[in-house]
Amino acid sequence: MSGRARSAGVVFIHGLASIAALGAVAMATGLPAVFPSLGPTAILLFASPSAPAARAWKVLVGHAIGLLCGYGALLVCGLLESPSALSTGVTAARVAAAALSLAATGGLLVLTGAMHPPAGATTLIVSLGVIRHPADLCVMEGAVALLLVLSWVLNRALPAASGPPREGAEQERAPRGS
Repeated sequence: MSGRARSAGVVFIHGLASIAALGAVAMATGLPAVFPSLGPTAILLFASPSAPAARAWKVLVGHAIGLLCGYGALLVCGLLESPSALSTGVTAARVAAAALSLAATGGLLVLTGAMHPPAGATTLIVSLGVIRHPADLCVMEGAVALLLVLSWVLNRALPAASGPPREGAEQERAPRGS
């Protein structure tokens, strides 16, 4: 089995196990322990665990910034009690909240050095009203922390790669024509 095929299998197993575990928490508690931006975070943690954006503090701080900026945008735009854009459609206020939350998140990620791109999805989940209650936002950050613990355990039990990726290695390994 090639190194890439082995790594793909390990990433598959780790992604399956971690999201299933978080899904079990969500099912048992009825809380939002699984949400879309956990997907790219999990892939990053399992496929590129030594990438700068996969550092634990960047993951935690990045998602926290996204959650706070999303909630702040809801507050500024008067949407705290409004139904989600998924049920009402996109309005001018939702566009303003989404744009404000993403801009603030991006700026703060750069300013703090906590660059974790999946946080951009987290802020949109909140500013679009998909998940917006403060207690649920705390659950989301807790789910991020649990994903970090799971990645730490799984990556040590069964590593996907033999070592940290070299600078530019992703481009070198990309199939021709892509």
